[in-house]
Amino acid sequence: MRLPFRRRRAARSPPFSPFSFLLRLSSLAASPAAAITFTPAPAANLELSQLGRIALAGDFTGISLYEFEQQNERPYNTNGSEALLARMPNGAFAPVVSTDATIQTMCTFTRSDGTVAGVVIGGNFTSLEGMESTAIALFNPNTSAVTPLSGLSGQVNALLCDRDTNTVYVGGSFVGANSTNAIAWVGTEGWTNLPFAGFNGPVTSITKASNGHIVFGGSFTGLGNATAPSTPDGQVINLSSATLSTGSSSTRQGFSDPRNIVCKTSGTDGAGNTWLLQDNAQGFWQANFDYGFQPTKLRLYNTRQDGRGTRTWRFTALPINGIMNFTYIDPATGRNASCTNQCPLSNDPNVKFQDFHFVNVIGMNAFRLDVSAFYGAGGGLNGIELFGNDIFSYAINDFNEPTCTGLQFPSTATRTGPWVVAPSRQSTSEYLTAQLSSPITEDSASIVFSPDIRESGHYSVNLYTPGCLQDNTCSTRGQILITGQMTADPTKSQPINRELYQTNDFDKYDQIYFGTIDASSGSFRPQITMTPLPGQSLTNMTFVAQRVGFTMINSTGGLNGLYEYTPGSVVVNASDFARSAFNRLGASFAAGSAVNALATSGDITYVAGNFTSQSARNIVAMNGNDATTQSLDGGLNGEVESIFSNGSNLFVGGSFTGTLDGSVRGLNNVAVYDTVANTWSPLGDGVDGKVLRVVGMTMNVTGSTPEVVISVNGEFTQLRAFGNNPAVPSDGFGIWVPSQGNWLQNLDLPVESVDGSLSSSILDVPGSESLSLYAGSLVSSTLGASGVATLGNRLGRLPVKIQASTNSSASGPLSKRADGLSGSATSVVVTGVFDTNNGRNITVLGGHFSATAADGSAVNNIVLLDGARDDEISGLGPQIEANSTFVALAVQGDILFAGGNVTGDVNGSPVSGLVTYNLASKAFNTQPPRLSGGEATVSSIAVRANSGDVYVGGSFTSAGSLGCPGICVFSTAASQWNQAGQNLDGTVNAMIWATDSVLIAGGNFTINNTVSAFLARYDANAQSWDIYPGASQLPGPVKVLTAGTSDGSEVWVSGITSSGSPYLMKSGGSNWTPVGDELADGTDIRGLQVFTLTSSHDDTPTIGSDEALLLTGSIVLPNYGSASAVLFDGESFQPYALTSNSGNTAGSISRVFTERNNFFTSSGGRMPLVFIVLIGLGISLALMLLIVLAGLFLDRLRKKREGYVPAPTSMYDRGSGMQRIPPHELLESLGKGRPGAPHV
Repeated sequence: MRLPFRRRRAARSPPFSPFSFLLRLSSLAASPAAAITFTPAPAANLELSQLGRIALAGDFTGISLYEFEQQNERPYNTNGSEALLARMPNGAFAPVVSTDATIQTMCTFTRSDGTVAGVVIGGNFTSLEGMESTAIALFNPNTSAVTPLSGLSGQVNALLCDRDTNTVYVGGSFVGANSTNAIAWVGTEGWTNLPFAGFNGPVTSITKASNGHIVFGGSFTGLGNATAPSTPDGQVINLSSATLSTGSSSTRQGFSDPRNIVCKTSGTDGAGNTWLLQDNAQGFWQANFDYGFQPTKLRLYNTRQDGRGTRTWRFTALPINGIMNFTYIDPATGRNASCTNQCPLSNDPNVKFQDFHFVNVIGMNAFRLDVSAFYGAGGGLNGIELFGNDIFSYAINDFNEPTCTGLQFPSTATRTGPWVVAPSRQSTSEYLTAQLSSPITEDSASIVFSPDIRESGHYSVNLYTPGCLQDNTCSTRGQILITGQMTADPTKSQPINRELYQTNDFDKYDQIYFGTIDASSGSFRPQITMTPLPGQSLTNMTFVAQRVGFTMINSTGGLNGLYEYTPGSVVVNASDFARSAFNRLGASFAAGSAVNALATSGDITYVAGNFTSQSARNIVAMNGNDATTQSLDGGLNGEVESIFSNGSNLFVGGSFTGTLDGSVRGLNNVAVYDTVANTWSPLGDGVDGKVLRVVGMTMNVTGSTPEVVISVNGEFTQLRAFGNNPAVPSDGFGIWVPSQGNWLQNLDLPVESVDGSLSSSILDVPGSESLSLYAGSLVSSTLGASGVATLGNRLGRLPVKIQASTNSSASGPLSKRADGLSGSATSVVVTGVFDTNNGRNITVLGGHFSATAADGSAVNNIVLLDGARDDEISGLGPQIEANSTFVALAVQGDILFAGGNVTGDVNGSPVSGLVTYNLASKAFNTQPPRLSGGEATVSSIAVRANSGDVYVGGSFTSAGSLGCPGICVFSTAASQWNQAGQNLDGTVNAMIWATDSVLIAGGNFTINNTVSAFLARYDANAQSWDIYPGASQLPGPVKVLTAGTSDGSEVWVSGITSSGSPYLMKSGGSNWTPVGDELADGTDIRGLQVFTLTSSHDDTPTIGSDEALLLTGSIVLPNYGSASAVLFDGESFQPYALTSNSGNTAGSISRVFTERNNFFTSSGGRMPLVFIVLIGLGISLALMLLIVLAGLFLDRLRKKREGYVPAPTSMYDRGSGMQRIPPHELLESLGKGRPGAPHV
């Protein structure tokens, strides 16, 4: 059990050791450098140059390639926890330090000597990176080390790092040292109380004015600190529920039980009323509790039974084993006295009891009272009571004030629901826990806390929540609703209505109320009610309840939400408040006002919040040098929650619609004020709900140089329409791009996608090149693209804006399986095709979505993007019903075949499952007879090469009047349906052509009415089906398949087993090799494709060394999570592409489609054997030709050297040179040798 927060009543020195902090800083400086770095992921090395244009189709709004190991598809947190974020080199955000709650504020602490101590982080967290750290910590961006700044309990709302004074000013709702809600961290000295010791209300903002003074803003009415009630020691600590033990107790009947003296205040001696020790023996009386407490007074009743009594004693606090110091009034002299280990107890019969006051207020959960000397034969007591100042109402009634005290309004708690007691573990006390099941409502469980408030006054009310790590319930903790009324007259206080998270890792408290509380009476009693927040999406919720604390706050008064502090001041006097222009400004506000935000730009400090005065409302400016104020057109007509200053622009968010004087309207909760022109302007047309945070970001929008953009966070559901920009749905987050005058979500530019929430940022961390830090919870992608993205050297966008279909009733069977994809009923883009036939350049996208055509009309589910006409957008028109979904596309000649869950009426002819469209004429041609039977849907279309036949597979039994279950052939030459064999029945999910005459189909079939199969092979020449070799080894229907080799002799298949698990297998002859064992449950494989690589890996039995298999869909990898595309190299899976989607969900990729299907060739890799043989033959023939030509040339050269000349070729030469030779001369010469060649 952890002891409660310790305080010293008299000591004012902070409990933090400067020496220990110096050691921490030195250890940081000496630690190895580990600056914020991100680990590059292994390169994918896909050979894309031979494929032409490439696109990825799916259900996403953002997409990224997997380039760094810190990238993932996890959604942003909605349980209240945030993180310190930084950008990776590709622009995506990644957490650097995780927390269990919100980071409210940050600042960079640069010391007066110019050294950077680090980034100070403040919020309502209890842990950073799993390390206990309450409310504030120091982050070193050069080493990534986190140093908790221990000493505060509560929440930090505001930080100001001031180099000039070497100080970090801290504001919020907390206690620390002897300060409340404001304190300072000075250099390396640690926590230092400010001379005014804090405020009587929370601080929300701190800024430094141009005059060098520090201005605090918040909900306070004076300087002040926690104080004891005017009647101290009024809360009774319950001893009746403690576990009691003794040492050397008497054996006399009725005098040995240690409980004899609990709840006994009469002082009467006797059996059952007195506890005695053995004769002439020292001994002890001990109490152990299941909760911690801080006593301030001990009351002892001495016994006089048989002349006995306690003479001296000591009090030891446990478990710290500390002997406590006390002050008391000596009843003999009437003077103040003190004691430690031998405190006296009077034996005067006129002294009923004695009170001993603790010098030090120390937390404990047990104590022991040792009797060291005694009167008469032995010691003993008639009663014991323990008191404190802390006002608590515990969920466990045994810890509340005992009923035996006769108090009129003791602290109590009442509860409903399945509560059980949980052990304290690392918490300060045991607590209650309830396990709730959905649906979660306010009636699922409740607890009402009723405190013992004896004095009306100004109080801070804090709800204490035990951490979730200790009981391993972090995954099931949720949100709670806190309600209550603190005054009998409701007009004198604001009712409590707070929503809080219970997801804190370690113990925490939240301030749930600050203001007036009436004392309990017969007609009114303050009460706090805690219930689960209704409507949570948790299946099971762990609801915990521990205690509520009430702390009275002392105050000087004289302030109203603003206080100006002069650094270096030693003494602060309330009489000097009016000398400050800021204090006077706050005093001019109406009662109950609050300052939410402060910002200083040049000489001007802007004050914003919820306040009214004679000259301004909710926002006002003050010149720090001459103390003049500017009304900013009278201010705004609603509360301002947050401001962000960037140059001459002041961005403001809150709950307003225009300026107070009515000169500017349509601001709608977010606006910008030009500090040079002194004018207000809207951001578009604003948003449709309250803005809570306005935070600066940097982003590359139109070039390589980052520019400042503005994130807007709050309780809104859309970015309002303006100009030509439609309304954009939003979950309370938007980014305004000042350079474009538009929301990021409206820009038709290749920009990133970001969603979630931001609470704070530092756009330029000193000492770290180009480092920006953000606090929040974000999901981001390197490219914002809806439903389709192009793939090349980098991701790109197609010039079409795909939107989710306004008709989401893509009903019926497709939602389950028509495209062979599990649960893909409303995928934005399911498939696509590039049409380049006959000189066209048309990109066709199919799925379930909407877009806008060039003429402004709506396009549903099929988009034709004509590159030859400046990317003109068109569709199929209204003849196809808008609730259709297309999942398969193919082009044969000029005709587009589009199938899926399709219905409509084309030129008076009903269509079902399939529609054809002439891409050349941009018009419907005569439609094939419609498909019917089964689910009447098409999942796959395969065009047979070198023919006009188009094979269509899906869930149907007939095409027109022709029976062809599961697969049918449409002949474009004859414009009719034909059967694809007659021995197959079933449902087709996927098809590919292995060769020009062999078709492979995956699904769930029956062949020859007897053989069940999940993969079948069709011989187009023989027109017959048979089971694919070894297909009986497949564990379930095949959903998707792809060729494993260029000749189609091997295939990859994927599907779902009978148990619902995914499988992935590859054929090798008649044997199949399973390779998907690493894929986790929840995996949905929607596409497979083998790619050639530009760099080889180790050869494996399943895939070549220069190849990899790409899986698309939603692939769940153990120890990583989901990825929308994954590469398999034969040994392991690696993410390739990640997506995000609206609604804070991961997206998915359905298909990769390319302009050319040259997946097994590359510009520098292996090519098919047939091409190698042909090239070798060509080289051989060329070499033979070169040899022949060389021989002829050498022979001619030899003859020329020997004097030969060409023979005459003309008839004239032949005739003139011939003479008759007598036969005997001719024959005579045959026997002679050859004469030498003639010499010239």
